Amino acid sequence: MRLYLASTSPARLALLRSSGIEPITIAPDVDEDAVAAEAAHREGAPLTPHRVVELLARAKAEAVSAALCRTGPGGDGLILGGDSVFVIDEVIYGKPHTPEKARQRWQLQRGRTGQLYSGHWLIEHSNGLPGRAVGAVAVADVTFADDIGDEELDAYIATGEPLFVAGAFTIDSLGAPFITHIDGDPSTVVGLSLPTLRRLVSRLGHSWPSLWNRGPAS
Repeated sequence: MRLYLASTSPARLALLRSSGIEPITIAPDVDEDAVAAEAAHREGAPLTPHRVVELLARAKAEAVSAALCRTGPGGDGLILGGDSVFVIDEVIYGKPHTPEKARQRWQLQRGRTGQLYSGHWLIEHSNGLPGRAVGAVAVADVTFADDIGDEELDAYIATGEPLFVAGAFTIDSLGAPFITHIDGDPSTVVGLSLPTLRRLVSRLGHSWPSLWNRGPAS
């Protein structure tokens, strides 16, 4: 069973590869801010974190599904879209994009606990057309060290890593030493909950091992 990853996230790709899956990655053409703003206007209320990640994961998967449809017959497989946000003090934070915003985030969250929400949307694509679809959201609590010095923080931000990830941190790379505790599935914090994905695959009638197409990570 072929898996299409509607994401350009290196972390999601590495996570799938470490689990024996080499997906076909396709960048989804989605304006995330516009999609979220339109949904909030339509629903007449601010979106909850759960709603944001579910909505954007679905939009990404559907964008890639539409792209595959335009190529004609073929392209059978499962299409996975994902999105993540970090929440602290009931405020939703995505990617900071700038060093200034990343520093503000870390000054707020060091020594504290927040929630990382990861949305998943899986579409079954066959005979050139989208079929059944299922989605789910996973949540994990993340606690940060309270003794992170400003020099450490500046050095981390200078690497550029926290600028393009939800919450301005990673668990699978340079940010890991600054995290003291995780309550929930650790892969959720990476941006793709593997147990959640396995359940979605099963709900569509497929087995998890059917996605394996590469050997164990060395």
